[in-house]
Amino acid sequence: MKFLGVIPARYESSRLPKKPLKDICGYPMIEWVYKRALKSNLDKVIVATDSKEVYEAVKKFGGDVILTREDHLNGTSRIAEVCEKITDFDVIINIQGDEPLIEKDMINSLIDSFKVEKDLKMSTLKHKLHSWEDIENSNFVKVVTDKNDYAIYFSRSVIPYPRNKNMGNYFKHVGIYGYKRDFVLDYFKMESTPLENSESLEQLRVLENGYKIKVLETNFEVIGVDTQEELEKVRLHIKNNNISI
Repeated sequence: MKFLGVIPARYESSRLPKKPLKDICGYPMIEWVYKRALKSNLDKVIVATDSKEVYEAVKKFGGDVILTREDHLNGTSRIAEVCEKITDFDVIINIQGDEPLIEKDMINSLIDSFKVEKDLKMSTLKHKLHSWEDIENSNFVKVVTDKNDYAIYFSRSVIPYPRNKNMGNYFKHVGIYGYKRDFVLDYFKMESTPLENSESLEQLRVLENGYKIKVLETNFEVIGVDTQEELEKVRLHIKNNNISI
């Protein structure tokens, strides 16, 4: 199998405009994501963007990039366009463009999941939550799984219901996905679903259509960048820990 890493990079963001090009210790955010993804076992990494500015920035640091349409509603839709244009890969790893501290082992665990389960269509990650503040935070998507590590449900609400407040039951969904290339194209053809619309979580469309999502546990807790405050947090973390690109 051949594995392609795709980094959807939307230029405009309501909370942090021009997010992919924000400077982080001398490099644009998209360069951090791209070069850290290259350290994994992916066969190729490509940025998918609707922005000529991002396109030129990626070209400048020597990365592979493709210019996509501007009308995509989410990252998976943008990746589907990439899958239509690039056909010689079996599995696509969707890497968030706003997680500059992505770890190679997170990507590799998704790659390995497809090598172990040949019929797997989609996989993702989770990590344990350690405080009730995080558990009750609606910006943190929670996930519950069955005994075989397949997703039962994803929610912004507290799941499972905290009757006994057992901290071992709570996991945050980490928004990195692996999919078979053909499944990305199938997903793109599916209509949006009631639970997806209610929670504003596109992965629920997969469950509502009867497909399974493998959910693997990781010990890494990446810092996503959606706001200026989170951007400053990442910059400080990199400086304090001498992290290199």
